[in-house]
Amino acid sequence: MPQGRGTSADVVLAHAFASAAFTATEAIAATGLTRSTVLAACEELVQLGWLRALDDARAAGEYRKGRPARRYALDEDAGVVVGVDAGQHRVSVAVADLRGVVRGRAAASLGDTGLDVGVRLGAVRDAVAEALADARVGADRVLVVVVGIPAPVDVHGASPRDGGYWDRMNPGFGTLLDHGSVVVENDANLAALAERPSSGDASFAALLSGERFGAGIVVDGVLLRGARGGAGEMRVLDLVDGVSSSDGIGATARTLVAEAADRIPVGSLLAGSHGSERLFEAARSGDPVAIDIVDRLGDRLARVSVLLASLLDIDRVVVAGAIADAVGPVIERARTHLAAWDYDPVPELVASRLGADVVVLGAVARALDEVRSAPLAVSLPVASSLSAPLAAG
Repeated sequence: MPQGRGTSADVVLAHAFASAAFTATEAIAATGLTRSTVLAACEELVQLGWLRALDDARAAGEYRKGRPARRYALDEDAGVVVGVDAGQHRVSVAVADLRGVVRGRAAASLGDTGLDVGVRLGAVRDAVAEALADARVGADRVLVVVVGIPAPVDVHGASPRDGGYWDRMNPGFGTLLDHGSVVVENDANLAALAERPSSGDASFAALLSGERFGAGIVVDGVLLRGARGGAGEMRVLDLVDGVSSSDGIGATARTLVAEAADRIPVGSLLAGSHGSERLFEAARSGDPVAIDIVDRLGDRLARVSVLLASLLDIDRVVVAGAIADAVGPVIERARTHLAAWDYDPVPELVASRLGADVVVLGAVARALDEVRSAPLAVSLPVASSLSAPLAAG
């Protein structure tokens, strides 16, 4: 490739990622490149499989006088990206096209086997294959896989060796597929990437809050990572008065319900082995034990939020993860505690609207970022494998 052609093609392709169908004239205006350079870059990108040449503007009914303008668009079916939320107890996978539209999904429950490395790797591999089948695409169409895990991850995808939990959560996913590249990332960081569009210019923490607290932190628009990927790791909560562990809201709710067993009357929604699952329902019905537990959870969440805001001067804490759909009462109590305490700055405390999908959608977003950062370094599938378009999901 001649010197400079790759740079021009990158610029035009970046415009294609950010646009719908476009003419060469529109690409010239957006990129500042000359007409001949844009046309050459577009033809090259068509040959490489990144762009589709469309009907000209006159045929599309958008042009009436003069010579018809050539039109192009990103071929969103040129390949797929895969996002994986590889939690301890559950694996969730989404397959998306190059516009980020999810075309296939799969999930698997690990139950109590999530610490078994062989079971864990097998479950992730099987779920990815199932999601690709749901999207009706082969593994050769995969450009990037991003795997989110509940452990700190450095820029090379490695976690600190701890001889225990982190080692099992990040046992090595490099051989997950025969095609495409695999990126391993902390799950809370991926949650922050998913939440960033709705948080605008705010500095915020996406606080995964189910089994364990973990925070993905964005300050002044930059995702904080740390040399070993430990930014946002919440083991420090073991030392925080009134919190005492990194257990999340879901795990703590189970503990508090179990501890209150002798105060729970027969017939209460909290009675029985699944009482913690009905905690918020019981609190809404006026159950005094449930109301007390929700208040204690709110106090604990408020303390975690104060810690994050005081250290990082963030504007917002987004309570994220599957529990976000039900955690409204806890957030309300936490807001009450925050208003009563004299700890400025007081962060805005909100629930994520992405629910259980927050990590897997963040993984898709990260995978697309990987593709868009250096697309011409990515090898697209051969033309024959592109003959069947992605099935609409």
